Amino acid sequence: MATLVLVPVWGVVLAAYVGTMLWTAQISFTASRLLPVNDYVGFDQYRRLFASARWLVSIQNIAIFGFLFIVGCLVIGFVLAVALDQKIRFENTLRTVFLYPYAMSFIVTGLIWQWLMNPGLGIQKAVQDWGFESFRFGWAVDREMALYAVVLAGLWQASGLVMALMLAGLRGIDQELWKATRIDGIPAWRVYLSIVVPILRPIIITAVVLLAISVVKSFDLVVALTNGGPGIATEVPAKFIMDHLFTRQNIGLATAAATVMMITVAAVLAPWLYMEYFRRQRVGGAA
Repeated sequence: MATLVLVPVWGVVLAAYVGTMLWTAQISFTASRLLPVNDYVGFDQYRRLFASARWLVSIQNIAIFGFLFIVGCLVIGFVLAVALDQKIRFENTLRTVFLYPYAMSFIVTGLIWQWLMNPGLGIQKAVQDWGFESFRFGWAVDREMALYAVVLAGLWQASGLVMALMLAGLRGIDQELWKATRIDGIPAWRVYLSIVVPILRPIIITAVVLLAISVVKSFDLVVALTNGGPGIATEVPAKFIMDHLFTRQNIGLATAAATVMMITVAAVLAPWLYMEYFRRQRVGGAA
């Protein structure tokens, strides 16, 4: 009976998600421009895609941004969680302050940091007015530093989420464990690296998944902060797809890029799901 009740739900899921993904992949093999057409051209759109310098730069940028963003958030979030776990004063206030940026959208975050990194209005102007004429912080308009400006804004927004997850995990660790390590004279840093981090592994995996989703959806932050510039210094796949879909009226190339991104995400996600769930269930069943 329960299975029959779920049939309509699964039907909607298949039609709304799987169906649209297959339709997107099908359009990528056509010469569609402003509207979808059935003029099939094989892999021509994919050849054009990987011959595009803008697309190759966007792939490089998303790889750099994703690595620095995920690793940075994990490190900063863990350090903040450890600091708050020491039963410090004003813990509730500090926890709220660190977590509050995550309540903002990437659009708001991008606009805030666009202002802060504006050479004529933000931090650089304020510090120079104090007499430090050589100070520079116009990262958002610097071709060499613009991508790192996006990373910095992302870290500011998302580190609080990791902190909250890590702090919840730390508060769930048995206090007897800490007493035992103190009696044995084990240094605190060794306890965190060798004992606490492995215990927090499920939380770390959850944080990585949430952060990875933000990486794929980085369109809002990039558009609000740098709009892909200067030039194409901060171009990312999501912006490439949206520009070709709505501005350049090239649906075929946009759907080819979207299909490549979908396959890439699936190629990364499938092995992880297998290792974390299916293989573990098999090992548990065999035991």
